[in-house]
Amino acid sequence: MSNEFFRANADFSSETAARLPLLTPTDMSEEQRSLHDEVVAGPRGKMVGPLLAAIHSPELARRWSRMGEFLRYKTRIPPRLSELAILVTARRWTSQVEWAIHSEAAIEAGVSPEIVDAIRGAESPEFNDEVDALVYEYARQLQQSGEVELALYKAVEARWETAGVVELTAIIGYYTMVSMTLNAHHIPLPESCLAAELDVPESGRMTALPPCVTSGGVM
Repeated sequence: MSNEFFRANADFSSETAARLPLLTPTDMSEEQRSLHDEVVAGPRGKMVGPLLAAIHSPELARRWSRMGEFLRYKTRIPPRLSELAILVTARRWTSQVEWAIHSEAAIEAGVSPEIVDAIRGAESPEFNDEVDALVYEYARQLQQSGEVELALYKAVEARWETAGVVELTAIIGYYTMVSMTLNAHHIPLPESCLAAELDVPESGRMTALPPCVTSGGVM
């Protein structure tokens, strides 16, 4: 179908409304409520983000939730660096909900507000810690080109061993899936957010991310 067809049939008035039902516990089947209760009792504490979409397929949502809990809370990548990688992913995909949730989580985990602001503005963040630059560049290169330079890959592997480079890649891949889900279904911002924080590129959702700056110059 042509682009003209999609433009002619697009419902732009519903751009900010969810494209699927956002279920409350009273709307849910027994299987969905069981999953909802499991999520609420876990480290998330509430049903948010992509699980609002995934719960329409309960078995998918259950497996999704367990994988997400591992990748967010249990890998060998420290929380501050994990959240940094998630921010890069959220910015690359201009995922407003992912950004809203994880920009706050990143600051709580120790990412400086200046770094968060730089990533928000798609500007080169300036890192004092080489390991921060390592994770930023790994996430940026993988998101930007679908590949990572060998030297960068080896540097991550040397720091966290083979399992660590596998886990960091999985974090970035998982939150790419999260971003796609949030964007495709127009999952709304959390109630605590007054407005979207990310500028949307004119060409679409994909944001170009610049290399970072370290004490030794551009990485």
